[in-house]
Amino acid sequence: MSSAAAPIIVVEDDPFPRILQVILDPNASAERRAAFADFMAHDLPDFAGWCERVRREAPGLYPADVRLVNSQAELRANLPEASAVVVESLQIGRAELAIARRLKAVQKYGVIMRNIDIAACTAANVEVLTLRRRANIACAEHALAMMLTLARKLHRITGLISVEQLTAAGYSPTSFDRRHTASSGWPRITGLKMLYESTLGIIGMGEIGRELALRAAAFGMRVRYYQRNRLSADEERECHAEYAPLDALLADSDWISLQLPATDATRNFIGRKQFAAMKRGAILINVSRAALVDRDALIEALKSGHLGGFALDPLYEEPGRADDELLGFDNVILTPHTAAQPRFNALNDFNDLITGLARALAR
Repeated sequence: MSSAAAPIIVVEDDPFPRILQVILDPNASAERRAAFADFMAHDLPDFAGWCERVRREAPGLYPADVRLVNSQAELRANLPEASAVVVESLQIGRAELAIARRLKAVQKYGVIMRNIDIAACTAANVEVLTLRRRANIACAEHALAMMLTLARKLHRITGLISVEQLTAAGYSPTSFDRRHTASSGWPRITGLKMLYESTLGIIGMGEIGRELALRAAAFGMRVRYYQRNRLSADEERECHAEYAPLDALLADSDWISLQLPATDATRNFIGRKQFAAMKRGAILINVSRAALVDRDALIEALKSGHLGGFALDPLYEEPGRADDELLGFDNVILTPHTAAQPRFNALNDFNDLITGLARALAR
């Protein structure tokens, strides 16, 4: 394909979708290519070879002119020549479609379609594609793993199998009279919990929040959620979740999971007031951004015992510090920004996305 015939693909600029420029646009800078190769190296040493394989699986899409845009105005400025658009939050409606005469496909980087007018796309003969992002599923799994770890105290008792180890750790192991009782629980680990029949409150029912809700429901948890805009009745049924005002959610939930973007409006979303509103012993899970939780208020709530536990990924500082005060609490889990991993989550997502776009543009 000559450069003159290269499809123009307009992509909402974001750290992950930028990879489309590296894969599909031969004019992508060497610096960006090297940065992505380094970013993927621990899971994919041969990033360049992977790119070549993806290109072969998407005939007609390489070489492309990939244009990254940061605003609705930039999107509209590039739409008249666009063959395809990849968006996460930017709007595609009637006004955009009216100037996008060459547009064949709109790719949503996700599955929630509130920013795309599907009816208008159908009327304009523009195919709408979605992507159930593996990284979002991984984040939901990570949140659930953190809940299970804190519930079963796995981070504290794994490897403690002898009387000596358990005693040194502060437990009181014993031997039961097997003529009368079973032997389970001989280490006398107190404070273990189950997820079953407990209440999970999810703050933010976006892509990750919905993935978490589905998995929590499978564990037999009662799922409640809060966000500014309530889901439709059909969406609530699909997620097995019921809406609750924030104060009620905080007061009733045994587990609280934050699934909000980090913005000026959400900074310190959970502070002293919100911790006080939580039921005593509730456990807070945050696999969104650390800045959503006021660190000083968090430490106060842990020290007082009002907060029953806390799990965080990513950290307040990256890399973290070995002397972080949070590491001193036996009911806290910190992981180093691994919730969305492995890298193959994103790599497989973009492989699927690119082959889907190739099919759409070939029609």
